[in-house]
Amino acid sequence: MAKGMERMGHVLVVDDEPIVCEVVSRYLERTGFSVECAVDGEAALDAFDRARPDLVVLDLMLPRLDGIEVFRRIRTRATTPVIMLTAKGQEQDRVAGLELGADDYVTKPFSPRELVARVRGVLRRTAGDGRPADEHPIEVGDLRIDSRAREATRAGEVMTLTPREFDLLHLMASSPRTVFTRLQLLEEVWDIAFQGDPSTVTVHIRRLREKLERDPSRPERLVTVWGVGYRFNP
Repeated sequence: MAKGMERMGHVLVVDDEPIVCEVVSRYLERTGFSVECAVDGEAALDAFDRARPDLVVLDLMLPRLDGIEVFRRIRTRATTPVIMLTAKGQEQDRVAGLELGADDYVTKPFSPRELVARVRGVLRRTAGDGRPADEHPIEVGDLRIDSRAREATRAGEVMTLTPREFDLLHLMASSPRTVFTRLQLLEEVWDIAFQGDPSTVTVHIRRLREKLERDPSRPERLVTVWGVGYRFNP
């Protein structure tokens, strides 16, 4: 990190290819992040427990312990944001990671500058994105969404939401009955020009329903508008 540069956060990069770790680390450090690398799944968990990073960049193809299992174990410890690195043919693993609560994914080969932008975007949303937060929490029945605290409660119980899940819920609840297409949700919540599959939104909506709805198979609040997108019913 250059002298005098403000520290922006600590990132754990997990990839068994040394050149990937080296290049990603170099770009992140130039931006102001401190970086630690791990080359296999077990080393990744050791580093996570020791350093408690602000964000994890996690390759899914790892020796000793694969990325999905590493992700599962991270999620039992914390809701630290995770960006997955996946190969083009790993669609099944990518969906599995998203269903576990990944905040973003980047497909190999990728631009290091794009990855840095994704890291900055995810962390900005985790800490608040710099835009004025709503003065008053949103309250709908037993649901309360506090944008300043970035906390949602249901019947008084705090909901365990990833940053993306919170942003999706807050955006839709802020505009009740408004129908959002999946592409609109990607543009609003995924900070930058998102090159991924819009089904990413479908996975996150499904996870939100599991945490929010009394019967996720028959949602009452996060409703599908067939052929268009989704809306929040107050």
